[in-house]
Amino acid sequence: MERSAGVIMHIASLPGKFGIGTFGKEAYEYVEFLFKSGLRYWQILPLGQTGYGDSPYQSFSAFAGNPYFIDFDILNKQGLLNEEEYINENYGDNAEYIDYGLLFKVKYEVLRRAYNNFKNIDNIYLKEEFNKFINENKSWLDDYSLYMAVKGRFNLASWQEWDEDIKKRQPEAMERYRQELSDEIEFCSFIQFIFFKQWNELKSYANEKGIEIIGDMPIYVAEDSADVWSNPEAYLIYNETLKPIAVAGCPPDAFSETGQLWGNPLYDWNYMEKTGYKWWIKRVKESLKLYDVVRIDHFRGFESYWKIPYGEETAINGQWVKGPGMRLFDAIKNELGEINVIAEDLGFLTDEVIKFLKESGFPGMKVLHHAFNGGKDNPYLPENISENYIVYSGTHDNNTTVGWYENASELEKEQFHSYIGDGEIHWEMIKLAMSTKAETCIIPIQDYLGLGSEARINVPGTVGNNWSWRLKEIPWHLTYNIKHITEEYNRG
Repeated sequence: MERSAGVIMHIASLPGKFGIGTFGKEAYEYVEFLFKSGLRYWQILPLGQTGYGDSPYQSFSAFAGNPYFIDFDILNKQGLLNEEEYINENYGDNAEYIDYGLLFKVKYEVLRRAYNNFKNIDNIYLKEEFNKFINENKSWLDDYSLYMAVKGRFNLASWQEWDEDIKKRQPEAMERYRQELSDEIEFCSFIQFIFFKQWNELKSYANEKGIEIIGDMPIYVAEDSADVWSNPEAYLIYNETLKPIAVAGCPPDAFSETGQLWGNPLYDWNYMEKTGYKWWIKRVKESLKLYDVVRIDHFRGFESYWKIPYGEETAINGQWVKGPGMRLFDAIKNELGEINVIAEDLGFLTDEVIKFLKESGFPGMKVLHHAFNGGKDNPYLPENISENYIVYSGTHDNNTTVGWYENASELEKEQFHSYIGDGEIHWEMIKLAMSTKAETCIIPIQDYLGLGSEARINVPGTVGNNWSWRLKEIPWHLTYNIKHITEEYNRG
């Protein structure tokens, strides 16, 4: 990465008329805003289909996309929806935040109308494109679409609560459900076809403008996912009951006194190694089709991970266990060549983790919100950040800079003020990040806007009230200030 700058914002946070950000007109306008602001990168959160809790880090598939991001105006232009079939629905646009419960009811109804229209329209090109998509993505799409169709049959219950025969993927049951649910399976595949078609067109437009997309890959998959159901032997799961032996999380830290109990099944790394890490190679390969750069969440978990016995109510009683380390990434690089990856290396780092990151060659992350609460050896202080890092004021797991400052200790405020001028807090933090040696500087859109805690997108370790903040409009008024500051610090 050359010396450059970008912004982090979830697709869901885009403004628009469908209750949540989509790949429609506002997304293209946002790309134009980034271009005019002199920015090079748009970092987004995971694009996966969300379930209970609405977290993009807990999705039904490591490969499928979120149907909520499909834009209905684009479907209208393609002849898949008439305007009266979607324009008068209530998507919750009068609310300041995303109403996921409402979206779940209405979005799928509209998408089903589009699917029924698709079956009846005389568009050979679009249908050939759909068949090509199915053939090219069989390795994950077949299991995913069957999984979602069966999930619907069981009133959206986790696969752990399905009938025993389909839960354990007995051949007779698999074939029976494929036949009984053939139309629903095709509907699920159709949604994915439309999702990827719209996303790829948006990404191409961004790339033509010189904007690169930094995507986000969660390290773990959800227990309630097509990945675990279709390949349970790849995880630490009991053969008979199919219940997890242990689950993922992280130990007590600054975010939580009891740690974070994520609940994701842990990988059986011995199995992964025996299979030549094929699943991981496929996952990284597919991600690099979607994004220009891939940020891997919780990268330290590949060196050692926090293993929590299944059934624990907190993450306290876990233990560190060694992960695959460079064996995994050597296998990936041998297959795919050099890959554009950012390693999310935040949190408690041992000497082994630091060595592992260095061996990988991937740039790590530095967050300035963590800089002002210790001595001169604090690795997050601006002067301690070297070139091979991506510097952030904060990330999606942090408060906004204004919110951080309002809640900072007197020591933090005192140290922070020793670095900055007399300007507004959020602009002073942005200048500080821009001034570091880090090759790339990424700022949350909330910080450019100077918003407070009301615009925070996630509080780690909590469920509810997360992932719901949205922009009210594209902030065109910021283009001059952002372009000026990127040029001032040689990041334009």
